[in-house]
Amino acid sequence: MDDKTKQRIENDIKNNKIFLYMKGTPAAPQCGFSAQAVAMLKEHGAKFGSFDVLSDESIRQGIKEYADWPTIPQLYVDGEFIGGCDIMAEMHQNGELKTLLTS
Repeated sequence: MDDKTKQRIENDIKNNKIFLYMKGTPAAPQCGFSAQAVAMLKEHGAKFGSFDVLSDESIRQGIKEYADWPTIPQLYVDGEFIGGCDIMAEMHQNGELKTLLTS
C-alpha cells in the first residue's frame, strides 16, 4: 500500500469515533454484509462515518492490508479495528456492540 492510501485510511479512522468501510453507502449498501453492518449501527443510534470502497480500488485493497482482514465491511471505533460483519453480529447479540458504541 502506498503512503497516500495509508494516510487517507488513518485520517478516516482518527477523525471519526465510529467509521465503517463498506460497499456502497449507508443509504444504499451494495452488499448484504454492508447492509447488515449499517443496520446494526443504526439500531444503536450510532453516528458514524463511512467510505464506499467500490469508489476507490486503492482504498478497497489498502484497507484489507491495513487491518490484515480480508473482507469488507470493516468497523473501527476510537481508532481501533473491531472486525467485519460476522464479529459485529456476534457482538450485537451478546450486547458488546451496544456497550462499545455508547461508551
